[in-house]
Amino acid sequence: MSEVQGALPGGGEGGRLRLGVIGAGTWAVAAHIPAFLRRPEVEPYIVSRRDEALLEEIRARFAFPRATTDWHEVIAARPDIVALTGPVHLRAEQALAAIDAGIHVLAEKPFTIDPADAWAIERRARERGVHVVLCYAWNEMGISEQAHRLIGGPDGIGRVEHVSVEMSTVVRDLLLDGRTYVGADAGAPLPRTETWSDPSISGGGYGQGQLTHALGLVLRLVPGLRASQVAAFTASPGSAVELHDVIAVRFEDGTIASIGGASLPYGAFGNVHQLRIRVTGERGQVVLDMTAPRVTRSTGSGDVTVDLSEDDVLWSFERVTDRLVDLVLGRTTANPSPAALGAKVVEILDGMYRSADEGAIIRVGA
Repeated sequence: MSEVQGALPGGGEGGRLRLGVIGAGTWAVAAHIPAFLRRPEVEPYIVSRRDEALLEEIRARFAFPRATTDWHEVIAARPDIVALTGPVHLRAEQALAAIDAGIHVLAEKPFTIDPADAWAIERRARERGVHVVLCYAWNEMGISEQAHRLIGGPDGIGRVEHVSVEMSTVVRDLLLDGRTYVGADAGAPLPRTETWSDPSISGGGYGQGQLTHALGLVLRLVPGLRASQVAAFTASPGSAVELHDVIAVRFEDGTIASIGGASLPYGAFGNVHQLRIRVTGERGQVVLDMTAPRVTRSTGSGDVTVDLSEDDVLWSFERVTDRLVDLVLGRTTANPSPAALGAKVVEILDGMYRSADEGAIIRVGA
């Protein structure tokens, strides 16, 4: 498809941030693009996806003045911010190209397949002064901030020694044949099956598509953690990619973790994801139950259960896009899902896949 002409040269109208989108698929149409464009400071600029018919529908629907089937043309157009929402096997190349062009990046998960690529993105962004935000919406929730507060501080649980994660989410059909509940009400296109079920494109299954969220949240709750050893089993019943994961992790500071993730069929638990994280320290434990929802700390001096507000428990993808917009505009300096966090997640997932393949404990990290 030839590029649609008529873009605004040298910045958006009225100084607005120009939005570029690479890989405008299910989530981009259902979440990323509407979330960005609800902000008056942002305007549509250029969008890409591979098939021309759907691309033109998306371009017209969101009033992008430019559209292309070649993602390189998005980078060449120099938008102010770009959402990387396509298959992960191209993420590192796209992110580095964007950063080199001075474009701020919103990167979908999984961040990358290779940890070296993730750290290269983090380093390049730091050197160029470019913001990178990962799409970890749980990290933006008030309930997560409350749990982080209970873990640390003088009244917290002290040095963290153990973490456990129990996760199960409604993605079995997605990993098997591309069926998803996402986007139906938003009129989003169905995902390409190979994006999720072809390991040469996806880099894996449940770990890359879902467990990455839980790992990102763990590293949000305890930012100092970085894995050093990983041992894992995965299960792929009737699937080209794994549907279930079990991981044991040793972190550099001696903290250990048990992490499990399982794929549920469409309709299970009313399509509500299940996640519970327990963080144990020398003085007690904090339990973060995202499904209940509830946050509790129990120590030798007593128990504390947080009185959560409606805003604390509201999951909103808009908070992710708002984070990047506000960082670029200088309205905040805080980023709960930076590239460094994403790189540490990729180290664990890479170790998980290698451990499962080799039947060995894998050394990861520095």
